[in-house]
Amino acid sequence: KANKLEIKNAVEKFYGVQVEEVNTWVMPSKLKSKYTKAGFITGRKPAKKKALVTIAEGETIDLYSAE
Repeated sequence: KANKLEIKNAVEKFYGVQVEEVNTWVMPSKLKSKYTKAGFITGRKPAKKKALVTIAEGETIDLYSAE
């Protein structure tokens, strides 16, 4: 899992924008279960880390460019 500084540096390098702030949070893992011919099976989906990146005012990230 990346920390806030690693996320900031990666976004600045990849998109070429100035990052003002990075907020992160961890989504907890979830229990999943299903019923099959073999019986009731339970498992766990892994936890995920999410990040919200705020870029400097006036900067944009063009996600749909054909470069």
